[in-house]
Amino acid sequence: MKRIIEAALAAGLLALSTSFPSDNSGSAAHVAYLGFDRNDYPGDSSLKLLRGKFSFAGFWLNNPPGASRNSWTGKRRVVQKLGFGFLVIFNGRTFAQIRAAADATKLGASDGAMAVSSARHEGFPARTIIFLDQEEGGRLLPEQRTYLHAWADAVQSAGFKAGVYCSGIFFKEGSGATVITAEDIRQNAGGRQLAYWVSNDSCPPSPGCVLRSKPPNPAASGVSFADVWQFAQSPRRAEFASGCPANYSNDGNCYPPGGEAERLHMDLDVGISTDPSHGRTR
Repeated sequence: MKRIIEAALAAGLLALSTSFPSDNSGSAAHVAYLGFDRNDYPGDSSLKLLRGKFSFAGFWLNNPPGASRNSWTGKRRVVQKLGFGFLVIFNGRTFAQIRAAADATKLGASDGAMAVSSARHEGFPARTIIFLDQEEGGRLLPEQRTYLHAWADAVQSAGFKAGVYCSGIFFKEGSGATVITAEDIRQNAGGRQLAYWVSNDSCPPSPGCVLRSKPPNPAASGVSFADVWQFAQSPRRAEFASGCPANYSNDGNCYPPGGEAERLHMDLDVGISTDPSHGRTR
């Protein structure tokens, strides 16, 4: 049964392979590259098949949200050997966790050091961009901003680069004003140079759960400075993606071609590089 499932996934990827540009196409028109991220490591055999369509993969340095373990641990060499670039991500703290801490600066610095330690343990080189997972949207509260800045400072002082995964969707505040989390973070970064991986699964601008022959540039997310755009999530978020085309699965998840048979749901991304975190080693 496993061989049959893998064959179905391979056939689905092969069927679309002629319509997608390779990383070495050299065409100025193809400035964006497809990637994926998911909380669970897909398995070595499935990862090999996914390489036929995706240029980079999300890579968790600690337990993903809601998980009690990190199945990506120890898989960096496998991912690189297959030719993937990386989106390296560290799961940050919720506002409730930050507020409960005695010192947001100390917590951010400690988590930043933890992210660096994990990145080094996995073999990521210096200057790799580590993205902090900022799940909660809207304007950051003072404690959240303090935590993020302390985390970024700790990562950068250790020789790595800092980025943030955050919302690129308009958030309506009680006053009637609107704010985009990514823009709020950038405007209040205090001179810090951060990379931005933004999430916007609203349709439009998102095309929904679909792999297009010419992936859109991350700037099409509505955040002009985005380095990476996550344009589809699994499961589909009805509050944002209700207007999307009927291209998600009936169970609400997003699957690559041929991936539904083995329940290989994922989030879809586009980046301006085949290695957005610059995490590959020679």
